[in-house]
Amino acid sequence: MTHRPYRLSARFVATVKEPGRYGDGRGSGGLSLLVKRTRRGDVAKSWAQRIIVDGRARNIGLGSFPHVSLAEARERCQVNRAARRSGELVLSGRKRKVPTFAEAAERVIEIHRAGWRGGDSERQWRSSLRDYAFPKLGSLPVHQINTADVMAVLLPIWNEKRVTAGRVRNRISAVMKWAVAQGLREHDPAGDVITAALPKNGRRKQHQRALPFAEVGGAVAKVRTEGTNPVAALALEFLVLTAARTGEVRGARWSEMDLQARTWTVPAERMKKNLEHRVPLSARAVNVLRIAMESDDGSGWVFPGGRTGAPMGQNTLSNLVKALGIQAVPHGFRSSFAVWAAERTDAPREVRELALAHVNDNRTAAAYQRSDLFEKRRELMEAWAREIAS
Repeated sequence: MTHRPYRLSARFVATVKEPGRYGDGRGSGGLSLLVKRTRRGDVAKSWAQRIIVDGRARNIGLGSFPHVSLAEARERCQVNRAARRSGELVLSGRKRKVPTFAEAAERVIEIHRAGWRGGDSERQWRSSLRDYAFPKLGSLPVHQINTADVMAVLLPIWNEKRVTAGRVRNRISAVMKWAVAQGLREHDPAGDVITAALPKNGRRKQHQRALPFAEVGGAVAKVRTEGTNPVAALALEFLVLTAARTGEVRGARWSEMDLQARTWTVPAERMKKNLEHRVPLSARAVNVLRIAMESDDGSGWVFPGGRTGAPMGQNTLSNLVKALGIQAVPHGFRSSFAVWAAERTDAPREVRELALAHVNDNRTAAAYQRSDLFEKRRELMEAWAREIAS
């Protein structure tokens, strides 16, 4: 049996005849001498380099011996390693450029754009990546980004801006998963591997400011009488009455409303879980819509914005409650409703959760509970309207 040297030598390469792969040792850049027997019984020798390219291990042929000497094979290995570090390497006669993180992020945004509701998601993606990720990762080829690079982005904001940091991490992870799917790397450096390394302490999650349910009626009455923007006042009351999310109310269109059936059908593309949601309208909610109809500008929006043809602005409702000194945010009225429904009604948990458009994540339970319990939710929303009016 041929002795396998730690490193190849010119003499060994010239004399070895036993078939096999003979590595050139550590630091060689993956160089090996391949020795094979031909059909005629002759010995054929060739050079190969095993190297990680585009996130995958590849074998690159470097020529045959003796046309390519050991010294020349080693030199070609170093050239390929340098090309890999710069993000360029000739494979099968074609040079492939590995995209930078910023370039890959743009491609991921393009992929997701069609499924996003409105322009808010794209704007938030771009601003968070621009402010936090691009300064450190933007110019790096995606195959070179490692866990330490991601940690350098997250650690400065992890304790003080935990929610923001979590979103930045998720968006970095989405870009890295795209790179994995493209065969540009083997793993996601923003995934579970850094969970243990990030601090567990820091600011606790801040819940949305909400009023005790007993004070909601007074707040709605204040909005009706003191609000300077009649359309915004109607939108906020409608939001409270339906326990809907702000974006769902701002984007509401007349085509979604059936006043005769007292039903609001929110299409899947505007729902958080991407599922169509039917909202039973209380008698007061229908009255709010009839009043809003008097200001219909023909744009199709139930609660139009200041500009012709535009929906209500993103901060309009928040600014309204702030201006009136109401110690809550619009989203917080969902919490007020949830506490009231749990403490003051006999409504089952499933009915309360569906009223908030919370999807059952338990697949087994969801399989048995296929109804949206619409009429039971209608009774609950009528009771909520009476609570607000009392």
